[in-house]
Amino acid sequence: MVGGYLPKDFDEALKILNEKDVTIYAGGTDLMVRNKNAASLLPKFNNDLLYIGNLKELKGIKESDDSLEIGTACTLSSLLREKGIPEVLKESIRQIASPAIRNMGTIGGNICNASPAGDTLPILYALGAKLKLVSENSSREVHIEDFILGPRKIILERTEILKSIIIPKAEFNKVYYEKVGARKASAISKLSFIGLAEVKSGKVKDIRIAIGSVAPKVVRVRAAEDFIKEKNLEDIKSEMEKIRNIYFKEIVPIDDQRSTAVYRKTVALRLIQYFLNTRI
Repeated sequence: MVGGYLPKDFDEALKILNEKDVTIYAGGTDLMVRNKNAASLLPKFNNDLLYIGNLKELKGIKESDDSLEIGTACTLSSLLREKGIPEVLKESIRQIASPAIRNMGTIGGNICNASPAGDTLPILYALGAKLKLVSENSSREVHIEDFILGPRKIILERTEILKSIIIPKAEFNKVYYEKVGARKASAISKLSFIGLAEVKSGKVKDIRIAIGSVAPKVVRVRAAEDFIKEKNLEDIKSEMEKIRNIYFKEIVPIDDQRSTAVYRKTVALRLIQYFLNTRI
């Protein structure tokens, strides 16, 4: 029979994780679905459970001059009430599922679930987020794009916990976010798009574009961003076909129950062009 652990603090959680083969959970909104059982029966788990959603060390926001650090167990709804959270991240959270799910689900869970359709992921990719991974004997920081290897695949070691998300502060005067879904509420995205740019005197000084649900991982193409940087807006328009071709090779969606590969690829390329032509 599956049991559970309720650590009193973060250190105890790490100790349990080091000694026992357990499944970590906080909100459980994705985990319970993935382990669902027949109707009226409890979810099926192969390991004991380690609950970390109550640990104060994993909650709250820390702000410094150059970054924002978000505790992994912060619920999605709680982040909507925090003044320091980037507005574009809040916008993606508002479109996640329903209020009940946002009240339970955590930002750490949205990351560790590693779904290509994870709503916060393209935003975190574009913002250059790093993740702090901690075990009893070590601590390390990794870029989010290196943390996620593919659908449901992450580099988190068995004895590690994702403790926090670190977002470097940056200024963007052009921001465009779009979630494409079958409806406005409680819809898993067909794809999602985030474009961030800093434009000064008609020239692009910085640009970040990230697209979800169009490849095994979120697509952020540094080669395309480097090609666009330091160009005048008119030059970008004249080079649009070359930019599209760079992204074309990286956007490799699939057919599934929510959409088709052709639709996803067509819309993703059109959103890139729309952002560059009309939103910056």
